Parts: sequence; C-alpha cells; structure tokens
Amino acid sequence: MKLLRTVSGRGLLVACLALTGGLVFTGCSTDVPTFSSDVSLGSPVGTLTNAMEVGRFSIGDQVTVTLIGPDPPLPPHEERIKEDGTITMDLIGSVKAAGKSAGELQREIHDRYVPKYYTRLTVVVKSPDLSYSVGGEVKVEGPKMYIGDTTLTKAIQAAGGFTDFANRKKIRLTRAGKATVHNWYKIQEKPALDPLIIPGDRVDVPRRRF
Repeated sequence: MKLLRTVSGRGLLVACLALTGGLVFTGCSTDVPTFSSDVSLGSPVGTLTNAMEVGRFSIGDQVTVTLIGPDPPLPPHEERIKEDGTITMDLIGSVKAAGKSAGELQREIHDRYVPKYYTRLTVVVKSPDLSYSVGGEVKVEGPKMYIGDTTLTKAIQAAGGFTDFANRKKIRLTRAGKATVHNWYKIQEKPALDPLIIPGDRVDVPRRRF
C-alpha cells in the first residue's frame, strides 16, 4: 500500500509538471498568433521597411557632404549621384553612394580620409529629400510626403485627382533633370506601365486643348 501511494504520488507529481509545462508552452504559443494578428491588422512593419529603403540614397539624388576639421575649412561638396551610383570626392576619388544611408556614407567617407589624409575629421552627409511634387491640372498642387510604394497614379490620387481640364495622355514625370511622358488611359489598361515615384520626382499634368 505504501509503495502504491508512493507511485501514485509520483504520478500525480508528473501529471502536475506536465500540466504546468503544457500551460507554459500554451502561453508561449498564444503569443505568436497575437503578434501575427497585429501585423495583419496594420502593423507598421511594412511602413518601417519602406522608411528604411526611402532613407537610402538613389541614383540622381543630390548629396551634400561637409568635412569639418580641415584647416583651412573646405567648402561643402555638392553632387548628384551618377548613373553608376557614385560621387567623386577630392583626394579619395569615387565613393559608392547609391543604396547607402547617410550614416553609412558618412562612415565610409570618414574612413577613406582618416588617417591617410586627416588625423581628425567629422563628416556630415545630408539625407535625401523624402518628398516629391505634383503640379498642373490636379486639385491639390505642391510637395507630397513620400511614404513608400508610390506610383504615378497614386501620386495623382495624393494630389486630389485630376481637374476637369487635365490632359491625361501627356503626364510628365521628371527625375534628375530627365523627363518621360505617360498616358493615364494606357496605365489603366496595363498597370505594369504605371511608373514608380521616388523622392525628388516631379509630376506635371498639363492642361488639355479643346
């Protein structure tokens, strides 16, 4: 009888531990669906990813690099990122800028200058403009904040849509001084023709002729 009670006690203990363990793992497992549910209901994860991408330089972006420390002081270096994704700095030559954040570009430029050319140096890189502009025959002209995943049609929607006088066949998209013309009607038929908008772009909707 004593042995039976001992076995029964151990069995009860094992059962309690198993139950307790089951509750612990159940608690952990319920946390995962809750997190997934939050993401599907509008978590800023996607927005955060877009923001990280937006914060990186692209071809055509205007870059301003200031070197603080040299005596006599040097003027700021201003340049648009070339087609090969680089800018050209004094002494160190070509530096890859496209695809990098301001902080990453600062570190690379600093390490290229120090200690080979300067013993002490602070590098300041101006981040790219995170906006684009829409003008012409739209209801709300002016700059628009870039929030990622923006196309030409979305940019026009952000500007309140077309006015009654808009020429939808000759929408002009200007990027880094180069312009392309797009037909809104063709884009509606084939969405693959809808070009992506990036910071610094300008969209102009001309007035149609009667």
